[in-house]
This record gives sequence, C-alpha cells and structure tokens, in this order.
Amino acid sequence: MNQISQLAYIHPEAKLGDNNIIGPFCYIDKDTVIGDNNVMQNSVTINVGARIGNNNEFFPGASISTKPQDLKFKGEESICEIGDNNSIRENVTISRGTASKGTTIVGSNNLLMENMHVAHDCIVGNNCIIGNSTKLAGEVIIEDNAIISAEVLIHQFCRIGGYVMIQGGSRTSQDIPPYIIAGKEPIRYASINIIGLRRRGFSNEQIEQLHEAYRLLYSKGILSEGIEEIKKTLPITKEIQHVIDFVNSSKRGIIR
Repeated sequence: MNQISQLAYIHPEAKLGDNNIIGPFCYIDKDTVIGDNNVMQNSVTINVGARIGNNNEFFPGASISTKPQDLKFKGEESICEIGDNNSIRENVTISRGTASKGTTIVGSNNLLMENMHVAHDCIVGNNCIIGNSTKLAGEVIIEDNAIISAEVLIHQFCRIGGYVMIQGGSRTSQDIPPYIIAGKEPIRYASINIIGLRRRGFSNEQIEQLHEAYRLLYSKGILSEGIEEIKKTLPITKEIQHVIDFVNSSKRGIIR
C-alpha cells in the first residue's frame, strides 16, 4: 500500500507501484510510471514522461523529467528513465529527452548531490557519484563508476569514462578517458585513479598496466601513434582495450 500525503497531487493517469511514500506538496503528472518502494520527500515534482524504477529516494525540490532547456524542443513525446536504488538529493533537475534521442537515462545505484543538473538526452550509468551544483549539458554520457566532484561543468556531447575522478570546479569541452584523475586549470590528465581503482577491486598489475598505457598514449604528439605504441608494448586486456576504443571513438578529442 502506498503512503500518500493528503497535500500531494497525483494525476489520475499516473501509474504507481506499491509501498511508495509520497510526501506533502509533491506533484506527479500524467504519463508517469513509478515502481515500488520509492520515497519522495516533500515538494518533489515528477513531470510528464518520467519512468522511475524501484527503491529510489527523492529529496525536497527535486524535479524529474522536466521540459528540456533546448529551443529545438517542439513538444515531441519523450521520456526520462530513472533506474533503481538512486539517491537524488535536494533541487536536482533532470530533463527528459528531445527528438535527438528521445530519452534521458539515469541508471542505478547513483548519488546525485544537491542542485546538480542532468540535461536532455544525457546518459548516466550505474554506481556514479555526481557532486553538488555540477551541470551536465545535453547529450553528455557518463560511464559506470565515475566520480565527478562539485561545481563541474561538462560541455554538450562530451563523454566521461568509467572509474574517473574529476576535480571540483573543473570544466571540460573534451572527453575524459576512463580510469584517470582529471583536474587543474585548464583541465588535464593528472594520474591514474589509483585509490578509486583499488577500492573497486583492481589488482596492482591492472593498475600498473593502465598507468603504462597512459604514459605511452601521452608520450606521443599524435594520439594515434600512442595507441600503436600501446598495442605493440602491452597485453591487450579488457581495460586496455577500453582505453583504446574510447580514444579512437572520441568525437570531441580527449583531454591531454
């Protein structure tokens, strides 16, 4: 049975699962689907097109599936998918998709901290932590297990690799490859994310191989030459292949 405050509004066409807690002054619009065991504290807004999984907690002021802040948006049908077990803190805003992709996606087991924004058509993976007041512009992709500190600005169409740590206050208009720490001004490669990788169960051998891969990659003036050096020098493990594929597929270029 759902626990719904008498001060909340739920549109008759909204679809709710079971055991949800919906606090006072929450607003749930039509064309919304909400799973089981979600908690919406007071003053949470769930807009048209939201598709929410199970066991999420939304804190006061969060607004989900908002109208995209994109002048090309003409009111087309689009959605915003939220997975399971997310903590979405105060005043977080997540826009729904546009005609470009149709869907904004936030995966599972993420912590989105106070006042951060996920723009239209973004994809946020699983097990990510995104800090206070960080802003993702349209169509940004965040891979699994990324940690993005507070007040980071990420340009539209950028891709952020998995297992990264990005320093607070940074801004990037280029892709940030996986397994590294990125920071300073202007933003650049700082080191391998050794502590983060160890916490995620990477062995010393894996970490050393990744360290050597980035040394080789950045030792050449042309990234394609660095990739060839990696292929000649290192065993192509799954992690090394991911680095190669990430760099080769980058459309905006990677930070140096």
